Amino acid sequence: MLKGTHLIAGEWIGGPNTFTNEPASGEADEFAVGTVELVDQACIAAEEAFWSYGYSTRAERAAFLREIAKEIDALGDEITAMGSKETGLPEARLVGERGRTTGQLNLFADHIEKGDYLDRRFDEALPDRAPLPRPDLRMMQRPIGPVAVFGASNFPLAFSTAGGDTAAALAAGCPVVVKGHSAHPGVSDLVAQAIDKAIKTCGIHPGVFSQIQGGNRAVGQAVVQHPLINAVGFTGSLGGGRALFDLCAARPNPIPFFGELGSVNPMFILDGALASRGADIGKGWAASLTMGAGQFCTNPGIAIVKEGKEAEAFVAAATEALGEVPAQTMLTEGIASAYYSGRDRIQGTAGVQEVLTSTCDLRSATPYLFATTAEEWLKNEELGEEVFGPLGMVVTVKDQEQAREIARSLQGQLTCTIHMDDADADDARALMPIIERKAGRLLANGFPTGVEVSDTMVHGGPYPASTNFGATSVGTLSIRRFLRPVCYQAIPTSVLPDDLV
Repeated sequence: MLKGTHLIAGEWIGGPNTFTNEPASGEADEFAVGTVELVDQACIAAEEAFWSYGYSTRAERAAFLREIAKEIDALGDEITAMGSKETGLPEARLVGERGRTTGQLNLFADHIEKGDYLDRRFDEALPDRAPLPRPDLRMMQRPIGPVAVFGASNFPLAFSTAGGDTAAALAAGCPVVVKGHSAHPGVSDLVAQAIDKAIKTCGIHPGVFSQIQGGNRAVGQAVVQHPLINAVGFTGSLGGGRALFDLCAARPNPIPFFGELGSVNPMFILDGALASRGADIGKGWAASLTMGAGQFCTNPGIAIVKEGKEAEAFVAAATEALGEVPAQTMLTEGIASAYYSGRDRIQGTAGVQEVLTSTCDLRSATPYLFATTAEEWLKNEELGEEVFGPLGMVVTVKDQEQAREIARSLQGQLTCTIHMDDADADDARALMPIIERKAGRLLANGFPTGVEVSDTMVHGGPYPASTNFGATSVGTLSIRRFLRPVCYQAIPTSVLPDDLV
């Protein structure tokens, strides 16, 4: 059952103003609007919690993460029903996303128990070294303090209340203040209930987690500017993320803003692969492009191919496959409206040809496919801007040197993909150094939708894919965003942290 209120340090608190969700089906639900005062309460409680939680044992935090996963699963059917109602996502997708959410909580529990993330280093004392002795030196990663997390619109579970940012921060020892996303406040409410129950079961300070629902932009601004917040995790639009990034940088004490802001995820289809299996790649691209109504930050929106009959066969196969995809419900009316605005922008650009178009009602998405040449692409930077939804563009090049010129022109990306056969190895080797500088994850002969939660995954990249090219928002390495190295010089072992003794 929904609370419809905010969770602030173990207390469910309402307010005088309310907003409603925008369900894809069924009756709307009512939720309390967040306030700046609630942000202050949550941040003060998080700071108080840090003095115990930040110095808890790894075993205690691992048990807490596993308990959260257990409580989320206990509400599984209710969460799935609410998720389908609010977002229009199918049951199978939501069940899978819940599995990913609980899986990454358990993964972080395993990760911190191993202890490798602490990056412990030790330089023994050299008292007889000349001309100066060296003291005993030890180093270890330590939690930074309270962290703010923004729920994402496109992943109501895996990138929201108990998603990857929250899991990584809690694993590190950092209390979390979540600003819920107004696209799915019901799901956020239920997940917060699961976390609240886990806090009580584990006997943890209630300030370790708070959630303030949306409905008020001032809440987001207040949480990133609060002096007790030490870092921010965000997944969302370039415009919204950049505005919050600038607020973090403008603080009297600037803090890191770890924003994942989107990408067009280009695919380079090399000549041998295009000739031998271009039609199959085209069909696979159509499936990836339309997965989840194209509402993935790893959606492969651009395909670069050499002009000619093989390119025409690739486009024909992709067009046929896209034409068979029915209209899909988008997450919100606002996202659908932005999708069609992006389509209109592409349609109105000189040198762009419409390959597949259709019409559909607001909040539903149908695929669109456009084509242009390398020359047009290179003189119009707007063609490289993300359109969030199932919209693809084919860019034809005269040769692979021109394909590399396009690669050099790219902004930062989450992913870049090469489709290649053995005969393409020389061209692939020439392309690799370029795309390595452009993206956080490189793929061969696959599609980037679907991000493995693992030790090696990088979900980030140079700006504007993310605001910090040295970080990832997926995988165990993401814990490093919420840690900082501390060196202990000649500190007696009797007062050192237990993990360093």
